[in-house]
Amino acid sequence: MADPVTFAPDRGAYIRTNTWLAAVAMAGAMIVLWLIGNPYPWTGAPAGLAAIGLRAWYLASEELVATWEMTDTALTGPGPRKVALTHIEAVNTMGSFVQIVTKNGDKHLIKYQANPAATKAAIERAMA
Repeated sequence: MADPVTFAPDRGAYIRTNTWLAAVAMAGAMIVLWLIGNPYPWTGAPAGLAAIGLRAWYLASEELVATWEMTDTALTGPGPRKVALTHIEAVNTMGSFVQIVTKNGDKHLIKYQANPAATKAAIERAMA
């Protein structure tokens, strides 16, 4: 049996993902305020930034330790997540995330990967 492969979250990917999320939240909040006729739609920008910034700070201690491990036969993630490689239907990338879709329709995310394409390729090689 080969040594397990570990897919650990990357702090840089975490920051980049939350930066994009903050930009979308800032724009969205400004648009909503403008649409409802608020005379100060610019206040949506700091509100969106504060909301996502606080969320990112609060969740960092959980998200940055959520490591997945792959053996010859299975992917094991945080909590009770375990997926046999033979039960994987598809492997997709979404930004810095890699999505595992099982033949039963269950979906799991390997989050904040520095190189999601490399993570996807490693899983697909192990499945072959």
